[in-house]
Amino acid sequence: MPEILSGKEVQQAILHQLQPRIASFRESTGRPPGLAVILVGHNPASQIYVRNKVKACQELGIYSEQYNPPETTTTEDVVQLVESLNRRPDIDGILVQMPLPAQVDAQRVILTIDPAKDVDGFHPYNLGQLVSGRPGLRPCTPAGIMRLLEHYRIPVAGKKAVVIGRSDIVGKPMALMLLHAHATVTICHSRTADLAAEARQADLLVVAAGKPALVTAEFIKPGAVVVDVGINRVTDRARVEELFGDDPDKLTSFEKTGSVLVGDVHPRDVRQRAGAYTPVPGGVGPLTIAMLMANTVEAAERRLCKCSASGSLAGWQQGSPT
Repeated sequence: MPEILSGKEVQQAILHQLQPRIASFRESTGRPPGLAVILVGHNPASQIYVRNKVKACQELGIYSEQYNPPETTTTEDVVQLVESLNRRPDIDGILVQMPLPAQVDAQRVILTIDPAKDVDGFHPYNLGQLVSGRPGLRPCTPAGIMRLLEHYRIPVAGKKAVVIGRSDIVGKPMALMLLHAHATVTICHSRTADLAAEARQADLLVVAAGKPALVTAEFIKPGAVVVDVGINRVTDRARVEELFGDDPDKLTSFEKTGSVLVGDVHPRDVRQRAGAYTPVPGGVGPLTIAMLMANTVEAAERRLCKCSASGSLAGWQQGSPT
């Protein structure tokens, strides 16, 4: 049987490690680290994500504020809000929940965020720091995956890694992090010729394609480590039965809710071929929120040390507008 890589277990370890750092920051400053979350409109999935992030802040003792501009808000409105939060000394991290409505220029909003408060790690400054291997705030999901691999003592150096997906949020930064960890990395995408053949070369396969059960047995090298970043909702009973067979828990869940979550990897095939894999749900998902909390604490600590920063901290601050 393959090893199940539980993101929940790693999440708890990360949050436990943050507690003394939060206490130390509060003792030094008289306040907790602060996170501001901006959610434009009423996207149901985004509301769930934001609610979980705010809940994590409350449980850890991180101060959080939530802003909910209407669906009709403009780019200027969001930019002005971000600029006001950039100036707030009690706010260490700013998160703008994606996706934004079509009329809002997401790139302009991201560029407005102070890189020192960019806890999503999406600002070009922080992405540049990642490319060059210098300290900075990292995108949460790939950073969480690296913590997962470390937690389970899965070797990366010298291994063949394949990343399916080239988004700025997961695919590209994931490939860079694996490269910095000395893996030999291939990035695949929708126009890759013979995607299955490329994926089969991987000792470590990371899938962030956004397509339910795209990766089947023919994609998976026997014994490979498979990290499934996808989260998709399946509402067709026949498809649920094809994906999960006669799994009573999944069928019961489907009868109750009318849907079942599935990743980008076929759940039955991965159990038959992989040496280790992340389940959906319960795999990568919990790590994203944990790393958001870690980035918020790190941003607060870096801002506290700004005046006396030296070495890598001074390098990280170079070019920051604050």
